[in-house]
Amino acid sequence: MATTTPELKRSRSAKSATRPGDRIFSGLSRGSGITLLVIMAAIAVFLSYRTVIAISKDSTNFFTTFEWNPAGDPPVFGIAVLAFGTVVSSIVAMVIAVPVAIGIALFISHYAPRRLAKPLAYVVDLLAAVPSIIYGLWGAIFLVPYLAGLNEWLDQYLGWTYVFDKANEGPARSLFTVGILLAIMILPIITNVTREVFLQVPKMHEEAALALGATRWEVIRMSVLPFGRSGIISASMLGLGRALGETMAVAVVLSPSFLISGHLLDPGGGTFAQNIAAKFNEANEYGRDALIASGLVLFAITLLVNGAARWIIGRRKEYSGAAA
Repeated sequence: MATTTPELKRSRSAKSATRPGDRIFSGLSRGSGITLLVIMAAIAVFLSYRTVIAISKDSTNFFTTFEWNPAGDPPVFGIAVLAFGTVVSSIVAMVIAVPVAIGIALFISHYAPRRLAKPLAYVVDLLAAVPSIIYGLWGAIFLVPYLAGLNEWLDQYLGWTYVFDKANEGPARSLFTVGILLAIMILPIITNVTREVFLQVPKMHEEAALALGATRWEVIRMSVLPFGRSGIISASMLGLGRALGETMAVAVVLSPSFLISGHLLDPGGGTFAQNIAAKFNEANEYGRDALIASGLVLFAITLLVNGAARWIIGRRKEYSGAAA
């Protein structure tokens, strides 16, 4: 009897694996994955094809040129300023948003009473649903004028760092302002994902720490944060993906210029998405190819960022929740 039981189990599992419902579900799942890969490949091929056409007609260096004039004779365009502005504004947004999002997520999940936690979580969810153009209008009408005082304070007390040295006067339509606006926009995304990860921490871990005499902060430091590291990284990458590709809000707030400046408070700059939105309608056929070429670079940067995040999570075993 003991020899036939494993055989019976294997036969039953084989029969259950060949049921029509299982085959249909397996086929649909596999087809969905293949479809996603085909779509990504099609986008990459299309962008690459149009990029080759654009670069073949440009006599300058696509990666180092500081000018954008595809309609000129000869046509000239480069992504140096756009890459700089996209990366800098996204870094500013992440530096501001990630610590604040983690703090809000911890407060909602471990500090706030239930009567306050649920409405606060609902408000954070609503922030994620606000259209980007609304953020842009709010930033242009409210944020830009009220940041003038902050810019003066930073220039006065932190101007020695060169980064916050305001070399040119003008309204606060700078990469620093864009970074603050992007931080507000990506804050709900990072907060929601991080909060859900923190709520999945095994209660036994927290109760064991409390039983050993740990304070609430020590419980969070020893149990919650180690368990949620992979979730924090994933949430940050989701927020960074939106910051890199944000279009309308940046286009409304930023004063575009094709100059690279290390002074974050100076008006001007540009990003990939903002430049595409601002110039696509008036561009000729070759100009659209040039914009698509810049879109390919943004596409590649986004893939590299997400790939790096997955590599970090996979390489560091301690980022796994099971190892907490």
